[in-house]
Amino acid sequence: MSIYFEKVTILGVGLIGGSIAQALKKNNLCGTITGCSRREEELQKGVELGVIDDYCLSMRQAVENADLVIISVPLGLFEKVFTEIKDAITEKTLITDVGSAKSSVITAAKRVFGTLPSGLVPGHPIAGNEKSGVEASFDTLFENRCTIITPTENSSQSSIDGITEMWESIGASVVVMSAEHHDLVLAATSHLPHVLAFSLVDTLSQMHEHSEIFQFAAGGFRDFTRIASSDPVMWRDICLHNKDAILTVLKSYEKQLKTIESAINDQNSTEIEKIFLRAKSARDEHVVL
Repeated sequence: MSIYFEKVTILGVGLIGGSIAQALKKNNLCGTITGCSRREEELQKGVELGVIDDYCLSMRQAVENADLVIISVPLGLFEKVFTEIKDAITEKTLITDVGSAKSSVITAAKRVFGTLPSGLVPGHPIAGNEKSGVEASFDTLFENRCTIITPTENSSQSSIDGITEMWESIGASVVVMSAEHHDLVLAATSHLPHVLAFSLVDTLSQMHEHSEIFQFAAGGFRDFTRIASSDPVMWRDICLHNKDAILTVLKSYEKQLKTIESAINDQNSTEIEKIFLRAKSARDEHVVL
């Protein structure tokens, strides 16, 4: 790999942004890394931990002269970010992001830029956990993980190649797909499970015996609901910015729940077992642990 960025700016230095910074440093892919976030104490902590080299509270100033800009903020802030950096980037600036919905990112960019910058290549690393903050970041987060990129009609080939090489250089494998297809796939595999986990924990917490329920919760409950400890603001924004795809898969799930409910109500053991066997077979075949 030959890619090298003299200056990298990361807007949003938390788990993902901080892990990208550490991975770039570990693999000697950059000169300096400038961070920018809403909370100065988080940026100070990033400098103290050696995650970033310096920071700036102004997004416009932070991206000046940057070769690579990585946007790692909640989806609801993207239009504000694009507005702030619009006049400070050049046609040579590579811009990517880590948002979990891609169509809304492109829509926000179109509203701000009109003609999309040739250096903009939206992306989404399929990596992370329920922890947040720069202290949770680490330099191997993306190794042996997949990153999806969704180039726009204006993304130059050199920009696509540059972003691809950046992700591959820190250990990720890169898959290219349309923004619309990405949003539907992630709605099914990530967004729906998070909605279900949040909903289940919230439902049980409102039951009269909730303290006893949580006291006797076994490993299966802990495993399934672990992601309900994720950042509520981030997941609120994901629900709002990938609404159509999430509602599509949620309706399919509701239909399946009704089928299971009817089978249990009718004591239809054959139907219940058929559903469970089909689910077990699909998971055993397709989910790699």
